[in-house]
Amino acid sequence: MNVKDIHNVFFIGIGGIGMSALARYFKYINKNVVGYDKTRTSITDELVNHGIAVHFEDEISQIPEAFKQKDNTLVVYTPAVPSSHSQLQFFNDAGFEIKKRSEVLGIITRDTFCFAVAGTHGKTTTSCILAHLLKEVNTPFTAFLGGISEDFNSNFVLEGTEYSVVEADEFDWSFLQLSPNIACITSMDADHLDIYGTSEELQQSFYDFTQKIKPSGMLFIRNGLPLKGITYGIEDESDYCIENILIEHGTYIFDLKTPTEILKQVRFNKPGRHNLLNGLAAFAMAVQAGSPPYRLAKALGTFKGVQRRFSYQIKDSDFVFIDDYAHHPTEISAVYNAIKEMHPNEEITAVFQPHLFSRTKDFADDFANNLSKFDMILLLEIYPAREEPIEGITSAWLLNKIDNPRKKLVSKSNLINEVRDCKSGVLVTMGAGDIGLEVPKIKRELAYAS
Repeated sequence: MNVKDIHNVFFIGIGGIGMSALARYFKYINKNVVGYDKTRTSITDELVNHGIAVHFEDEISQIPEAFKQKDNTLVVYTPAVPSSHSQLQFFNDAGFEIKKRSEVLGIITRDTFCFAVAGTHGKTTTSCILAHLLKEVNTPFTAFLGGISEDFNSNFVLEGTEYSVVEADEFDWSFLQLSPNIACITSMDADHLDIYGTSEELQQSFYDFTQKIKPSGMLFIRNGLPLKGITYGIEDESDYCIENILIEHGTYIFDLKTPTEILKQVRFNKPGRHNLLNGLAAFAMAVQAGSPPYRLAKALGTFKGVQRRFSYQIKDSDFVFIDDYAHHPTEISAVYNAIKEMHPNEEITAVFQPHLFSRTKDFADDFANNLSKFDMILLLEIYPAREEPIEGITSAWLLNKIDNPRKKLVSKSNLINEVRDCKSGVLVTMGAGDIGLEVPKIKRELAYAS
């Protein structure tokens, strides 16, 4: 595919966080962009505001006539779209050039100096921190982010085309389409077993990803992962290491050891040791772009965050409301530990929406063990996303596994009433489904009540 020969780009699933970033890229380089999504969201509204036509009916009649010219139209789709989708079938039957989002991302970034962040957790935050650092030191880059950066208020950043920042997504082997110069692997916990079958196959895919790094390239890995690369960690013998951590008014202050120097009194404002590791990984990658480490270390202190990644919605002296994208047991554990570190004496109520029947089934015991740590648990029904139900796999079934007397199955329609009665000092909402749409409603209700 030669991007220069493409005039029209049609997106099927344009409202996805990765798809919408690509749509904005093509719009920016003056292509005609149209897309379908099944649900109107703030992301689709933003696309419309940028002049991109979005429709919500899976009808062939919704495809503009100009986009039925297969010689100059590219069709981009997400694997979450079923093969029975009418528009996808139309383009398939007519012989259009059809590519997955990951393929297109690989093509766009192939001729850039590409930074790729991989891992079952931490990709979005690490990528957003990296984009922020590069911006602060005036590096010309384009970023395709898997979340809304609070520094850019966007999931797409265009500051130049010499460098690129991308998330290397392991779902559906997507990251094997990339050919990065600098790569990072943050974690390799079992996930997406509906795709990979076993954790061993998932780990093999990460090894295969490392083989995609350009010969002159470099791999950073969190210390302890079963791969060879430049290591980063906290209070250990890693090549890049955070040491002497203090917490002052919710801010981390620490020393940052590189292979050649120690940077003193570095500041970072996002709670959680997992976020410290994300910041360290981004810093180590950014050093390879040639910027002075002391400038990058200073820029760590001004990173604002990512929407739905340990995002404080309310932060008063007597009550805190946090929202997080956590949808895997390891991520739930990281959120819990971060809250206990920053708010050590507060009772915590957790609202959790499981994401995918298969993930709930595969990790039920781990979900139950980690949710049991919270003082009170409000459990929503499973968000199916792309999946059909699995017999016997329900939130009621998961609730029975949680070893905590203060647990309750709640509906979204009654969630406001439940959290209104919350007496805990900390409320946290977690999940990768549509629970994010409930967060503004909860925030308004609790702010009004106070």
